[in-house]
Amino acid sequence: MIPRHVGRNPAGARAERSGGEGTAAPLVPAQPTLKRLREAARTCRACPLWARATQTVFGLGRPEAKVMMVGEQPGFEEDRGGTPFIGPAGRLLDKALDQAGIARQEVYVTNVVKHFKWESKGQQHLHKKPNASEIAACRPWLEAELQVVKPQVLVCLGATAAQALLGKDFRVSRQRGAWLDSPLAPQVLATVHPSSILRAPDDDARHEQMAQFVADLKKVAAAIRRLR
Repeated sequence: MIPRHVGRNPAGARAERSGGEGTAAPLVPAQPTLKRLREAARTCRACPLWARATQTVFGLGRPEAKVMMVGEQPGFEEDRGGTPFIGPAGRLLDKALDQAGIARQEVYVTNVVKHFKWESKGQQHLHKKPNASEIAACRPWLEAELQVVKPQVLVCLGATAAQALLGKDFRVSRQRGAWLDSPLAPQVLATVHPSSILRAPDDDARHEQMAQFVADLKKVAAAIRRLR
């Protein structure tokens, strides 16, 4: 079960300020709420990503949200704004949710990694995929979010999120849109990250990929209706 780190007590002053060596577990409050988690995560130094990021970008949504959607990491706009899924991929996600008939207030959005990992190319800050140790260090925050929200439907957006939560051998290309057995939530589904749609080579491909993404989300919408 995923909540194996939650509830540990802080270990020493350094851990209270920044997290432990290679894990954020010491920072997680013993009785977490989303507000407490968000405040505690602000000072997380469990992996090196904090040093080049503007701020921690924690999850957003109501604790009673029926759906949790998990992506890879915040991007440039999220890093500056402090809110997940507000950049181009987030705006596309909002559009897809609307087309699928899912109310935004029913969704809690977050990322596997809470700091923006990037490399420079001229004046640009380009996304760089987090590695296994960075994902592991940040995992206690995601575990705590799952514990608090207790989503009825968990949606992994993209390969990094799916492999972090469902195992390193999981392949979105083979198993996207299928309901999966998992202890993480009553219903679990993986699909692509909306950023992959933005990288489509042309308008026709982008339109087709968007249609497939919306089709996956319509399965989530149907699951929500069954819960009412």
